[in-house]
Amino acid sequence: MSQQPEQTTPPVGEEIHLPGPSLLPILNALGITLTVVGITGGLPILIIGLVLFLSTTVKWIASTRKDISELPLEHSHGPGDHH
Repeated sequence: MSQQPEQTTPPVGEEIHLPGPSLLPILNALGITLTVVGITGGLPILIIGLVLFLSTTVKWIASTRKDISELPLEHSHGPGDHH
């Protein structure tokens, strides 16, 4: 019987953060699409597209800021932070 050396796995350095599922990216893309179509298709479509795009963009940014603020402090790597 041959003995193999015991393999050890190094400890995890940090956990990967992934955002939760959201419809915001799809609705945002729909807003952009309606805005572009509304340029030639008519003012009501353009207005609906702009409202949808702007509202989902604001909600998406707010959601991302909330997610980032909940991360541990050592995750805040801004420009100029080199560890």
